[in-house]
Amino acid sequence: MICEDDTKLSELLQSHMQRYGFQSVIVEDFGQVLGQFQRTAPHLVLLDVNLPQYDGFYWCRQIRSVSTCPIIFISARSGGMDQVMALEYGADDYITKPLQIEVLIAKIRSQLRRVYGEYAAQTEEKIVQKAGLTLYPERLELHSGEQSVVLTKKEAVLLEALMRQHPRVTAREELLELLWDEQTYVDENTLNVNVARARKKLLELGVPDGIETIRGAGYRLQERIGSGTPSAGGTQERSMNKPSGGDLA
Repeated sequence: MICEDDTKLSELLQSHMQRYGFQSVIVEDFGQVLGQFQRTAPHLVLLDVNLPQYDGFYWCRQIRSVSTCPIIFISARSGGMDQVMALEYGADDYITKPLQIEVLIAKIRSQLRRVYGEYAAQTEEKIVQKAGLTLYPERLELHSGEQSVVLTKKEAVLLEALMRQHPRVTAREELLELLWDEQTYVDENTLNVNVARARKKLLELGVPDGIETIRGAGYRLQERIGSGTPSAGGTQERSMNKPSGGDLA
């Protein structure tokens, strides 16, 4: 995904991406960068610093709150502090303009190898399949049939717990403990908010009332959700697949 307000440069970048075998989309609405990211689900983001409405640092933080997708800044701002801020906010690299396309392509390939290819951690990726849903906790993605949505970290934690317990009830106390982290105070209201958000994500997948409230006990998924077929074991582990040359940047 290319997030650059210089139309000529963004189109030039897209042309070079295509020449080197990458598919790419260009952000057009700079007030809805996160929304386009979630709809597109790219493997990598090229992000400028100086953008209309909100700067690239803001959008870097927003993207990083929902995804570990590699982010490379491309900017005319060459100051050391700009580069430090970009990295502190979650960027993976920073390239100053004017760009050398060969260097940019090399850095893109390096990031794709690191995250998805032979340099990626040789650990098995978690895939949780229950009730017609497929959850990728590390990608923060939930799938039902051909549809998918991007989750926040807390939504993914919540849904993973419910899916692993399905069809049993998951206690509120257990969910509160799972949602707790050092940066966020979690109380009953926080749990209620996250359950409501998870229900909304299920609704986006065409699943109304996907999470049932069991009064005095906790929550559970509906008995039959979605159109997918759950696996016999419920949870699968597999290696991460290396993206093809036609990946979306």
